[in-house]
Amino acid sequence: ILLAGIILNFNFIMGQQKIKENEDYLFTIKTKYGEMKMVLFDKTPKHRDNFIKLVSEKFYDSTTFHRVINNFMIQGGDPNTKPGGRNDMAGMGNVGYMIDPEFVPEYTHVKGAVAAARTNNPQKRSSGCQFYIVQNDNGAHFLDREYTVFGQVIAGFDVIDKISLVPKDNKDKPLENVYMTIRYEILDKSKISKLYNYDYNNPQNVDYKK
Repeated sequence: ILLAGIILNFNFIMGQQKIKENEDYLFTIKTKYGEMKMVLFDKTPKHRDNFIKLVSEKFYDSTTFHRVINNFMIQGGDPNTKPGGRNDMAGMGNVGYMIDPEFVPEYTHVKGAVAAARTNNPQKRSSGCQFYIVQNDNGAHFLDREYTVFGQVIAGFDVIDKISLVPKDNKDKPLENVYMTIRYEILDKSKISKLYNYDYNNPQNVDYKK
């Protein structure tokens, strides 16, 4: 989950769409293996706002899940993996800045946790764009407080599993590109809870078998 990047301060203002207190962003990650639904955490505002900004700009369109490890995680979001990019440098791309860590004890590496990739830097600053999703049913808790967890998949766990099992090379890169697009919609939290049986009071207590 390490990548090369430029370390800069996260010091710009996000222009995200304002939402009401009873609303939330519901994200859809589309792949050829199906869709994942995810939400972001308010207690990690720098990572949340940055992700919203990039999705608003359609930054992730045609990036790939370039690193997949069954019983661990799937990683993506590198601009090098876009068509015409430096696909041979997958895992090394960045957006020119990194984000200060936002470790929240209650957010851990359970299955479906969405976390920021990073370089091996002493400040544990996150990549400005690359992220990974935990695939292991038992989680990946050895990464807790090492990498910032800023969101949670709430539906489409079978898609995570399918991507983790695709044929790959000796660098864990899929032999066939697994492209993604990411969009969001703004819904009442009550609707999200009803549609996906999601409990905002227990944001990582999700049924990954559904």
